[in-house]
Amino acid sequence: MKQCVFCSQNIKDISYEDVGLLRRFVSSQAKIIDPKHSGVCARHQRHLAKSIKRARIMGLLPFVQR
Repeated sequence: MKQCVFCSQNIKDISYEDVGLLRRFVSSQAKIIDPKHSGVCARHQRHLAKSIKRARIMGLLPFVQR
C-alpha cells in the first residue's frame, strides 16, 4: 500500500487556498479522487475533501468540467 503524501511530508493542515495541491486530487471531470487510487489516509482524505469543497465555493476550483 502507498504511503500517504501528507503523512510522509508531515503536513498538518490542508488549505483551500493551495489550488495547485488540490488539483492533484481532483480528476479531469472535477471529481474528488478515491483514496484507494490517490493513496491518502482516511484522516487526510477528510481534510482534503473539505478543502476541495471550500475551494469550489470560493470559486478557486470548478464544480464540473465541460
